[in-house]
Amino acid sequence: MQLPVQSQSTMYAEAWEADAGPGDLVEIARTADRSGFDYVASCDHVAIPRRLAAAMSTVWYDPVATLGFLAGVTERVRLLSHVAVVGLRHPLLTAKQYATLDHLSGGRLILGVGAGHVQEEFEVLGVDFERRGAVLDECVDALRAALGRDEFPTHHGKLYDFEGLGQLPRPAQERVPVWVGGSSPAAVRRAAVRGDGWLPQGDPRDRLPEQIARVRRLREEAGVSDPLTVGAITEPLYVGEPGWSVGRRTLTGAPEALAESLRAYRAMGVHQIQVRFRSRSRTELTDQMSAFGAEVAPLL
Repeated sequence: MQLPVQSQSTMYAEAWEADAGPGDLVEIARTADRSGFDYVASCDHVAIPRRLAAAMSTVWYDPVATLGFLAGVTERVRLLSHVAVVGLRHPLLTAKQYATLDHLSGGRLILGVGAGHVQEEFEVLGVDFERRGAVLDECVDALRAALGRDEFPTHHGKLYDFEGLGQLPRPAQERVPVWVGGSSPAAVRRAAVRGDGWLPQGDPRDRLPEQIARVRRLREEAGVSDPLTVGAITEPLYVGEPGWSVGRRTLTGAPEALAESLRAYRAMGVHQIQVRFRSRSRTELTDQMSAFGAEVAPLL
């Protein structure tokens, strides 16, 4: 699941998150850890322009700091950047941060990457917004090298060129999974050709089968035989009968009813689902997470 609190866009943040803080994040991450969730995720924005602040808010915790903080209070749950806008930074800087996170967490990192969409962020950091897709493509290639086993990684590209520069510690994992986020044609192609996983963004259920088929076709055409982890973001969930207005798109009901609905994702070819629960407090959220882990997840 994507962590609440650390990003507070009006598209999904609950009212209680405005007053929440580190202690709440700790309790949520620990609940995910003991309830069997596969990963917790944190977003990446450097600065939000005033024109977007009303909708997006300016609350965006740094993902490396947030996931590193939560690594120290959890044991098994994986740590996903969903998504890191890696084109805003040199790949060696990104590799240093995330290799250290993987090392300290005992190999729990999943590096989710995306192209980004806020033009002002790119401009203030001196990065070409119009070429962000091409920048991301090369960043993924450079990060493959920089997060590999070699203490002195090598990459010779059009934008980045490095060799003979050592970085320790290395990641704990032999291969850090790179999941590509986004549902645009370019993002789908990038996931198919360069990714270990695909994180669609905003695809409704009825569009997913077509998108998944396209990812598989592009991957086959590119001659990539490694397995690809296909994800999906579900509708908002509420285990049980809420007794308050949770919105018409929210899936509610008994565990078996929720599981029956969610099993449709597996039938489409989805391997992991990212869930979000409606809640009026942190306690209600962690109760929902616990109920889902104990009563719904085993039915999937």
